[in-house]
Order: sequence, then structure tokens, then C-alpha cells
Amino acid sequence: MTTPGQPGGDLGPDEIEQLVDDQLSARQVPYEVVASDPELADTDAFCSAYGYALEDAANTILVVGKSDPPRFVACVLLATTRLDVNHAVKGKLGVRRASFADRDQTRSLTGMAIGGVTAFGLPDGLRIWVDRRVTSRPRLVLGGGSRRRKIVGPPSLLTSQPGVEIVDGLALDVVQQ
Repeated sequence: MTTPGQPGGDLGPDEIEQLVDDQLSARQVPYEVVASDPELADTDAFCSAYGYALEDAANTILVVGKSDPPRFVACVLLATTRLDVNHAVKGKLGVRRASFADRDQTRSLTGMAIGGVTAFGLPDGLRIWVDRRVTSRPRLVLGGGSRRRKIVGPPSLLTSQPGVEIVDGLALDVVQQ
């Protein structure tokens, strides 16, 4: 797989949110949309301001494999872990170098701003890898497609989505200092 097909950057926040809502509705899994101040969309700030446990927050991070053409993957991991880009992601992508996609790449490919990126409403063909630890939480707080909302629901929201792959060791424990 190379660069996935659109929707991507040509859609506005309302259209992306509708795309996310349509995919979530198709899952037939209960979920809640929680409105958020866009200034509080980053995980730590959101959890602190709205009373959610950081252990329940799952971030969706776009990674680009440095190849010709570049290879993209969306990775979902708990906020209390860090993505193993240099080993797990790079090896699974089959590239020599991989890095976090920057804000412009993320917006261009997904139509979403960092702080609102979610595993729903992504372009066709974009692989979605979920760290196995995400599936062990009773509920998740996920991006909502824009910085102005979050999605709260069980892990089955992710695991019931076509094309999602559960990956052992995608993320590492964060070492406290």
C-alpha cells in the first residue's frame, strides 16, 4: 500500500465529523460524543478538564514510512504508552526509516487536526494498527475527528471496524523519571 485514497484534507471539520459519525453508527456499538473546548483537545488537558482517566485515553497517531512512495499507517495506543516507531512500526511497515507524520501531512491525508485525529473516517486503504493494550480497557476516550469533540466507548468500537489489526508490542511503557 502506498498513499491511501481520500477523503482527507479537502473536507472541512463538519464533513469529517459526519464521516466519523457515519462510520461509528455502522458499528452498532454504543458510544458517546463528548463536546470539548478545542483549546483542551490535547489528551492531558482534555482528561484533566473533563474528569477522564488518562489510562482510558487512546491516541491515534499517523506514521509515515520513508520510502518511495511513502507508506502511511494510523496507530492507536494508550496515552500512558509511547509508540515504538523505531522498531515495531518501522519493521511492520517494512521500511528503513519511519517517523510521526507532521501536522501538514496529517491534515492533508486525514482532514483532521492533531488533537482530534481518530481511527474513524480515515481514507480508504489506510492501515489501522491498534496496540493490544487498548483492547483491555473497559472504555476508551478517542479523538472525534476534530479538536472540538471526543468519542467515548468500548474497545469494540475499534475492533469491529473493518481492516483494523491488533498488534502486540506496538507501544512501549513510558519510563517515569
